[in-house]
Amino acid sequence: MSSQAISTATELVNAPLLYKGKVRELYDLGEHYLIVVTDRISAFDYVLEPAVPDKGNVLNRLSAFWFEQTKGLMENHVVHSDVTRLGDAIRKEHEATLKNRIMVTRKAERIDIECVVRGYVTGGGWRQYERTGEINGIKLPSGLRKNTKLPEPIFTPAAKNDVGHDEDISFEAMAEKVGLDLAERLRSRSLEMYAFARDYCEERGIILADCKLEFGLVDGKLILIDEIFTPDASRFWAKENYALDIEIDSMDKEPVRTYLSGSDWDKNSQPDPLPAHVVEETTRRYREIYRRLTGQELS
Repeated sequence: MSSQAISTATELVNAPLLYKGKVRELYDLGEHYLIVVTDRISAFDYVLEPAVPDKGNVLNRLSAFWFEQTKGLMENHVVHSDVTRLGDAIRKEHEATLKNRIMVTRKAERIDIECVVRGYVTGGGWRQYERTGEINGIKLPSGLRKNTKLPEPIFTPAAKNDVGHDEDISFEAMAEKVGLDLAERLRSRSLEMYAFARDYCEERGIILADCKLEFGLVDGKLILIDEIFTPDASRFWAKENYALDIEIDSMDKEPVRTYLSGSDWDKNSQPDPLPAHVVEETTRRYREIYRRLTGQELS
């Protein structure tokens, strides 16, 4: 059974709210940050109603899972994800509501680059390739088909914008923004992280088509922050669904995108609430990717 959906934690947390994103809320605990992952869902730049039960639960637990799996490869920002250790930051009666939805993290200086690694020519990368034969300035062979697996993964960064879309940039442009040494480290660590997760997914019948990672600095040391290898930050395909030249049904909020694309919504105004069957199918998708990645049912 799905739990009740959580649209916001602002009434549950007794700490200053620093940032409210489409899904995550960031609170100030003094020495650390508190990240709460809600069940809000967005598509086509709109936050939709209603929230999707268990979505935040899955995203937070998958991030915690992957941070644990990869901590030997690279240090990350996690302090703990135990709601019972929050003390006065939340009242006791709210612990059950926020269980599995919180992460206490170190305060890192965010590097304003979205580190994208692509193993396949698909999505926005495919659209770039169709126009230019390149992805983020990287020249690719002619004649590639949609969803083609690349001989080697490529690093295709984006400059983060607090307003509007992130901007795809070349590695050279990234180096100008953050310096060549840091740019090379970000590229190297991103490719290393992707390779680890790709191989892990491959063993479980899942293709990791691409992913985005974020990094920060703590006392000058590069660490992983935000979320990693979740359905909101990665493109997962079930291996049995892989094919060329089609839009592969990804293991995430695809039911929402499909519904909205097939509706008469004009994409310029807040859409009507999602039908119950779309919400239920989306919850099922998130629970299923959790099960296939971790080998455990979502409790």
